Amino acid sequence: MIGVFDSGVGGLTVLKSFLDFLPQYDYVYLGDNARVPYGNKSQETIYNYTKQAVDFLFARGCKLIIIACNSASAKALRRIQQDYLPLKYPGQKVLGVIRPLVEEIVSENNLRSKKDRINKVGIIGTKATINSEVYCKELIKLDPTLEIIQQAAPLLVPLIEEDWSKKPETKMILKKYLRPLKVRGVQTLILGCTHYPFLLKYIRRLMGKKCLIFDPGVSVARSLMAYLSRHPELAIEKTAKPNYFFYTTDSTEHFKELGEKFLGQKIEKIEKIEL
Repeated sequence: MIGVFDSGVGGLTVLKSFLDFLPQYDYVYLGDNARVPYGNKSQETIYNYTKQAVDFLFARGCKLIIIACNSASAKALRRIQQDYLPLKYPGQKVLGVIRPLVEEIVSENNLRSKKDRINKVGIIGTKATINSEVYCKELIKLDPTLEIIQQAAPLLVPLIEEDWSKKPETKMILKKYLRPLKVRGVQTLILGCTHYPFLLKYIRRLMGKKCLIFDPGVSVARSLMAYLSRHPELAIEKTAKPNYFFYTTDSTEHFKELGEKFLGQKIEKIEKIEL
């Protein structure tokens, strides 16, 4: 069983790709909707929230957890992997969403000719993700020649959680966030929050055809496929009739309505829990 954790509904953009690319596995999704957004909270708070989510998902029988939240991946993942897991869950694995997207962009660049190479990379994300500079650090490790331009977009997550992704107010705010990146001529844009693919079509339209924008969920799904093939010792087995369980720390009705709309399928097994 594979666990997927996010501060709210944003991780559904990752789960949707998992169900497209790896539908034969059992999944448990946990959305901490009662405490969303994480992006404006302190590092210690995000770490403690992430620990609680990890405890919950391992207690439900997950053998691998994907932190489908950029803020938690940026502010808590390394500490979870290096300090918490060896102490409490030796041999268990928790992965994030940042490295797969970085690797895909650099891999794409390596396939291009010199004149077509990506030189300017734009990043939008929550304040926590942008302030951590985690994408900058990971990109520079793999390609120190890149020019990186960041833009915090703190209002987008609450708007998406309220199902305002198609409202004109949301599009107006998004346009304001993207304008500095477009003016600077970024050639690819990283959606540094798993909520943002809810706005993917409009983001692509605003940035134009010359700006490459990957779907983060697809990047993470491809990375997970490769990871599972390299780690058979995890013994995560496929099943002919997979089960998908959903948990939220807030209203199940709101989560179900928004989740079904995005996933394009019924959410049958959902429960409200406290962390």
